[in-house]
Amino acid sequence: MEDLGRRIVGGDPGTGGRLDPIGLAKRYRVSQTVVREVLKTLAAKGLVDARPKRGTFIRPRGEWSMLDPDVLRWRFAHRGDGHMLRELAEVRSAVEPAGARLAAQRRTPEEITAIEAALARMADTPVGTAAHREADLAFHRLLLAAAHNELLDCLMTVIASALYTRGRFTHANSRPPGPSGTHGAVLDAVRRGDPDGAESAMRDLLIQAGQDTGL
Repeated sequence: MEDLGRRIVGGDPGTGGRLDPIGLAKRYRVSQTVVREVLKTLAAKGLVDARPKRGTFIRPRGEWSMLDPDVLRWRFAHRGDGHMLRELAEVRSAVEPAGARLAAQRRTPEEITAIEAALARMADTPVGTAAHREADLAFHRLLLAAAHNELLDCLMTVIASALYTRGRFTHANSRPPGPSGTHGAVLDAVRRGDPDGAESAMRDLLIQAGQDTGL
């Protein structure tokens, strides 16, 4: 599934291209049952479809489930790094400032404590490491959860992809998070219950993130 998914998203075969299940079984040295399960999974992601007399084929790009974690990952692997990072940054700039504003209005004391803990973990781990990325992701996930908006929560998949891919290109001299950094400024505004301040601080954080990745 990984190989075939990357090939499809990378344009090989192209939109409308036919897939031969028997040929796939021979190519990957797997059973027809495995091929059927893989194609079923890729169909659920909007990548392929099967019709009588037409067989199995690649669906148009506009019909793909672009927010699916695997599709996001495969897109990043094939579309140029800068292009994909810009797309992810644009989604974050549309979602996270609004999420921070709502979090400042709706957060609970328990949520503030959890966000503080995530920020502390970020400050204690080197930038660019897996541990730092996990803590960064937790910070943003907890902040968005504090907005108490289920539809915003659904966009966390995109934000998570942005954070993980950004971690691969973060400059070594990027500023670490801390109480006085951009992450800390967001937390301070949310803690104070300052919606305007939280939104503004999140925009500053995203601008800094773009600078760290050279965007």
